[in-house]
Amino acid sequence: MLTTEQLLAAPEDDYMNADQLAFFKALLEDELQKLYEQLKEAREQLQTVQYEADELDKATVEEDRRFQLRMIDRLAKLEPKIKASIKRIDSGDFGYCEVTGEPIGLRRLLARPTATLCAEEKQRQELLEKNFRED
Repeated sequence: MLTTEQLLAAPEDDYMNADQLAFFKALLEDELQKLYEQLKEAREQLQTVQYEADELDKATVEEDRRFQLRMIDRLAKLEPKIKASIKRIDSGDFGYCEVTGEPIGLRRLLARPTATLCAEEKQRQELLEKNFRED
């Protein structure tokens, strides 16, 4: 298995070779396992919430509960992204922008392994979204 340093030291013309794909697949599978553990823990914490008689305590408990629900929602939305990234590795599409076909880049994928857009395309889309929101 490659280290991060070895991954980044690879020549650009060797982008998304078998070793790099194996590195990202292991990284994504590890993230998926951690996600499942976090989901389990968050759900368990929700089940152990005790309601207090005091109004201030009730408010605190409810705020904690809302936080846990937001966390569960966030994690639940991440799961299909991780699974889709693993499928892209298996199909050979991983690491390439789904719009331009250009390489996404190793550093971007290390920061966000579920990325489907190169930085330039993501920036272009965010600019378009910003322009539409301001109108």
